[in-house]
Amino acid sequence: MSLSFAPETIALPKAHFIGGTYVEGPDAIEVRAASDGRALAAIPCADAAMVDRAVTAAQAALRASGWAGWQPRARLRALYAWADLIEGEAGRLAQLEAVCSSRPVRQALEGDIRVTAEQIRFFAELADKEGGDLVPTGAGRMGFIAAEPYGVIGAITPWNFPISMAGWKLGPALAAGNAVVLKPSEMTPFSTLCMAELSVKAGIPAGVVNIVLGDGPMTGAAITGHPGIGKVSFTGSTRAGSAIMENIARTGVKPMTLELGGKSPQVVFADADLERAADCLARGILPNAGQVCVAGSRMIVQRGIAEALTEKLMARFAAERPAATWDDPAGFSPIISEGQLNRIDGIVRAARAQGGEVICGGARFDHPGSFYQPTLIAGATEANPAVTEEIFGPVATFQIFDTEEEAIALAGHPTYGLCAGLHTRDLSRALRMIGALQAGTVWVNRYGRSLDHILPTGGWKSSGLGKDLGRDAFLANRRTKSVLIDL
Repeated sequence: MSLSFAPETIALPKAHFIGGTYVEGPDAIEVRAASDGRALAAIPCADAAMVDRAVTAAQAALRASGWAGWQPRARLRALYAWADLIEGEAGRLAQLEAVCSSRPVRQALEGDIRVTAEQIRFFAELADKEGGDLVPTGAGRMGFIAAEPYGVIGAITPWNFPISMAGWKLGPALAAGNAVVLKPSEMTPFSTLCMAELSVKAGIPAGVVNIVLGDGPMTGAAITGHPGIGKVSFTGSTRAGSAIMENIARTGVKPMTLELGGKSPQVVFADADLERAADCLARGILPNAGQVCVAGSRMIVQRGIAEALTEKLMARFAAERPAATWDDPAGFSPIISEGQLNRIDGIVRAARAQGGEVICGGARFDHPGSFYQPTLIAGATEANPAVTEEIFGPVATFQIFDTEEEAIALAGHPTYGLCAGLHTRDLSRALRMIGALQAGTVWVNRYGRSLDHILPTGGWKSSGLGKDLGRDAFLANRRTKSVLIDL
């Protein structure tokens, strides 16, 4: 059955969601469809007063409902009910996701929404499985470490995977007993608002989940600097993460989790399964048109297989055809905006001017909307902008090495350390390389996350602080209190 739909037929939520109800505000930001640039709706931009209203509602909801003090299994059941409703409304959510974002409707329905529901269930299960510790002390004393929620978590999510990124933030925060004030990207707000509606229907107390709409300079800064926010969780660019750190330092100290930019290498040795490696390299850069923080955008290949692997990649790149996100079957994703497309094209032009050879792609598609061709650049030096900059588009570089030492040197990046891919059949080499690669995640003979939500994700160096997913994400939403009692 076709999932195609007409964008103009979709009812779009376009107000803040605070205290369990929609709160209108003056239209300030125009939301456009990534696929063709059409104007979809205008949304408000929350100022400091509106953010304060959301934080106050969250604090009041915690007091009135006792959410943090619920029996852990009761929180679990509410979160499970929420996940069930998300799956039950998958069709509506997929359309809200696809209408403005770069996510094709079928991929959103069969992937993003299902994964989001399962992530919420995963974190719900930690509610009654992680607690404090009784610790050994001297005779006549009792010592223990109590784990408590922060209170109100401030969360900011990006535009590239709107609903799943909201699930990353909301799932562990709520399971740990917190309330949340979340700002989705102003370019892709609709599915997150629908998620918030469903949280109340599921029995999560109104006001525990609050969504404020707006931009980074006004709304994001108000969230990260608000004294009632106990902790900040952000996914986005390294530049924006640095601004958040600066704002937090200026307005008061608080903990933060930052999942930031990447420029991840994929290293392929000559003994790798060539067909599988080609699939992995393509899968690391083609989905979502490369608009993925973990994109494997630096392909580093041993000389003996370089020519054969290049041919396989060029065939995979050339096979992609663009389509609007509301069309089914899905096509190659659009770039989120015309401005971002121009930025991508500017970096490709600069890469070519500095000696890089564009061996395929290198231009926008001859198709309505902001679509850019999958692009492969060979011969780029380590100083070339295509190698150094996070492009956030379907652009990869192809570099050649001879020795393991050369591969390690090429894989290193002065700024980023988010992920790395490694392709080899030699287990000893794989273990050596895992130790040498400077990244928070290393994938061997694959590229990309699995549905094992227990594995945390997060970067080294300027790719971030702390972890999302896994037990680590749940624990990051709780603070500990040391207690010593003389008996």
